[in-house]
Amino acid sequence: MESEAKYFEKEHLKLDDLRKRKRSGNKYLFKNDRIPEYPRPEIYVSHLKHDTDRQAFEGIKESKGFMGIQGLVWWGLVVGGEELRSADLRLQTEQQVQDQQSFLGKFASSPAFKESPVFGSYRFTFPLQELLEAYSLQFCGGDQPVMRVYQTHLYKQQVMYVVLVHSPANQEQFSKHPLLTDDPNAVCCYRDGRFIWRPEAMCGTHRYELVRNDETQQMEARPCSPHERYVWDNVGIALHVEENKVITSSLSSCPQLRSNTSKCK
Repeated sequence: MESEAKYFEKEHLKLDDLRKRKRSGNKYLFKNDRIPEYPRPEIYVSHLKHDTDRQAFEGIKESKGFMGIQGLVWWGLVVGGEELRSADLRLQTEQQVQDQQSFLGKFASSPAFKESPVFGSYRFTFPLQELLEAYSLQFCGGDQPVMRVYQTHLYKQQVMYVVLVHSPANQEQFSKHPLLTDDPNAVCCYRDGRFIWRPEAMCGTHRYELVRNDETQQMEARPCSPHERYVWDNVGIALHVEENKVITSSLSSCPQLRSNTSKCK
């Protein structure tokens, strides 16, 4: 993860909001007037990922589960081809669905969309509902976990919106953090068993511009130059786990090597 992060507690700050904060000085963040037009989709996510290095991977095997760092176990959203195709369709009208060329994949070029691990060489992937059910049984006495707006992290080029998941027994401990609501204007929310992510910066480096073709009246991804580097955003899911407690890994997970040589058995 990038160093020298700035943390904004109890808020998910969109890019415009970050630019208004005095202490969010960031050269990439303020290049918005030079960035070509790009899509702002709504992505439905039903799987989470946990990237790790070899040492931590061995620790997970030994403890048969995931142990928190400072009380948190960190996860990211899995966004692959299927999620992007569904998001593509939501951007189009019924007529466009029949005629429109898919363009969203050309903009989904930031590390948030990488199929291989971003940090370390191993990736665990879990169905979201399976993980939440395990967390509910192990830490919530079978009750539904609580989700809250935890933090916004601003790095050199990355913006991460953190959602906190905790047991109802810890309501008082985290009561100052707003509940995660199904807000249509929020960067991230939870609905019907899925996280909904509305990325504001998908590319990292912008190589395409979203334009309307006057002849076909369709939206297209057109190559642009020069390539502009910009911030990219993603969502982190932080599961609260008490000291020395472990989320058991007896789930349908598959650790994947960056070299793509490992297989589930």
